[in-house]
Amino acid sequence: MSVQLQKRLFTVDEYYRMAEAGILGEDDRVELIAGEIVKMSPIGSPHSGCVNRLNRLFSVRLGDRAILSIQNPVRLNERTEPQPDIALLIPRTDFYSQRHPQPQEVLLIIEVSDTTIEYDREVKIPLYAAAGIVEVWIVSLAEELIEVYRQPLANNYAEIRQFRRGKDVSPLSFSDVVLSVDEVLGG
Repeated sequence: MSVQLQKRLFTVDEYYRMAEAGILGEDDRVELIAGEIVKMSPIGSPHSGCVNRLNRLFSVRLGDRAILSIQNPVRLNERTEPQPDIALLIPRTDFYSQRHPQPQEVLLIIEVSDTTIEYDREVKIPLYAAAGIVEVWIVSLAEELIEVYRQPLANNYAEIRQFRRGKDVSPLSFSDVVLSVDEVLGG
């Protein structure tokens, strides 16, 4: 006999009320994914080093053409608010201090993956596609490549490309900004 359990899914507003009530602390590394509170993996040195490199590269090359958001929430819908490693956002004068960015304000999301590659591909990519995020990159440290997802569909992307060492990649919104896979991966 198979028992089917009913899950209690949370909204973004309920998630924040839990934080206000002290159920979730500031140091809890969690994000809300499809109504479930998901514990995020610890950040190792290779991961943080790659995020730092991307932060520097985009800061220098983009200037003030986009807001560079590092490991901050993006509200995809009423039940999903991930914290991507990097989000390039449409510039706003309030720098999103009144609310978290929403899909139509996101130019590019980057997930840096060392131990979470299957989770990023199987869980996060479909959520980003369903929300209409125009472009997502997964930087796979273990595979030494950048996967680029463009043209969102219902739960995937029509265009998926891989860029390996020795190749260059540019964000869709900033075709003049060229990054080499080598400089992103380092080493």
